[in-house]
Order: sequence, then structure tokens, then C-alpha cells
Amino acid sequence: MNTTTLTLAGDLTITRMGYGAMQLAGPRVFGPPKDRDRALAVLREVVALGITHIDTSDFYGPAVVNELIREALSPYAADLRIVTKVGARRGADGSWIPSLEPDDLKAQVHDNLEHLGLDVLDVVNLRVGVAESTGDAPISEQFEALAELREEGLIRHLGLSGVTDGQLTEAQKIAPVVTVQNLYNLANRQDDALVDRCAAEGIAFAAFFPLGGFSPLQSETLTRVAADLGATPQQVALAWLLQRSPTMALIPGTSSVAHLRENVAAADVVLPEPALTALNGIAGAVVA
Repeated sequence: MNTTTLTLAGDLTITRMGYGAMQLAGPRVFGPPKDRDRALAVLREVVALGITHIDTSDFYGPAVVNELIREALSPYAADLRIVTKVGARRGADGSWIPSLEPDDLKAQVHDNLEHLGLDVLDVVNLRVGVAESTGDAPISEQFEALAELREEGLIRHLGLSGVTDGQLTEAQKIAPVVTVQNLYNLANRQDDALVDRCAAEGIAFAAFFPLGGFSPLQSETLTRVAADLGATPQQVALAWLLQRSPTMALIPGTSSVAHLRENVAAADVVLPEPALTALNGIAGAVVA
């Protein structure tokens, strides 16, 4: 495995190839997994492969995924960094309910601490927007609530999820931001400028849905490039992201050990210039 890492702060180094734990819950990220032992095996393989960056949230399940992480990996390895997020609750029907009141954000942090079995969280992302519906509403009140918990020692570092360039600037006036987690992949390139800004400022850009999420990437160009390189389309899509920016971090999810290994192997795929040119054209954009 390519063990390229990002050091975002003195006590925060993560592998660029991370793991998104969302898919370990039941259907629609709700309820328990169909096969609990299989889910635990995936988490243990994540650590065995040298990945030190796990993305999760207490609203996956809810609580289910964090409890799986605790069961599989606690006591945690000294270099493991668990990145969680707050900003939503789940309805009894599995619906996603935005929950951004400062007091509830603090309560969500405590829920994550409890279910992960931790005294302090490495990184907490404020989840503002959802996928492509990111707005540009003020976030100072919400981010200040998390900054207070950082001052109290319950959170080491803060990040943002589903935000705009303006919201990043707003948050940075309150406390340092170490990571931005937004929708970004070969076909969804609206955040090109934000990716470049994060690289310039040493902020990790964690691309979620790197393979398209619930609408998997479909492209004849991607399929052709992958065949030429002897890789899978998914591996090429992940490799493109890693080559897109030096501070790009990936959090592909899976509930399969075999698929996990396939994703991790993407870190060793090197894309030559002709392949990059072809792939850059998928979204009709040219990357500097």
C-alpha cells in the first residue's frame, strides 16, 4: 500500500487513503448490519492495511457504526484518527433531519464520545449542507459551539462538511479548520476552486462519494482508461482524486473486505498524462 500521509497539525497525521464507515450500517444507513461479524472484519482489515483515517458519525445507524468501531478496534491504535461529524439526527423512519442548534450540536459530540468510547475526538466536522444542495447560510453560531468544546478539550481539531468557500472563510475566523469534506469526484467538479484553496492552505479535502455514492460513476472514458491500465474503473476514479491535489484525502466506503482491498490498491495506480487528460474531460473541465 502507498502509505502517503497528510500532516494537518502537530498531533494530526492521517493516511490519504482513508475509510468511510457509513456502509457498515443496515440499508439506507439505518439499523444494524445484516452480518455483524462481516462488518467487524472489515474494520479490523482497515487497520491491518495501515489505514489511520476512519470517517464516521453517530447518525450512521444511528449509533450502530460507532458502536461497531468501538467493538472492533478499541482499545484504539495510537496512530488511528477517527473523524466524525455532527449536524443531523435520524427519524424513526430512517429520515435525515438537519439538527444545527448549538446545544444539540454539543449533545451530538457527547453521543459520539460515548458510543466510540473516547474521552476526546480527534476531528469533528460540522455538517452544513447535503451533497449538491450546499447553501451559503451563516455558520458562525454553530461553529462557535464546537470551538467551545475544543477549548474544553473534548475535541482536538475542527472541520467542515458540505460547505462553500465563504463558509470556510467564516469558520476560520473562529478556529482553525483542518479538513473540508465535500462531494467531489470525476463527474462532480463544482468544488475545483475549493480543492485548490485547501491545497494552498494545507487543509485536507476529503472527497465524499468519490465513486459517485448512491449513483455510481458511469463513463465509457473511465472504463476505457481503466482497461488500458489493467485496473478497475473504481480504482482509476480513486487514483485520479489522489493525483488531483496533494491534500486530497479519500474515504471510500464498503462492507466487503475484498472491495476494501481493491479500493486501497488504487493508491498504487499511477495515471499517465494521456489518461489524466481523458479523465479530466469527463466533467467538461480542465484541471490546472
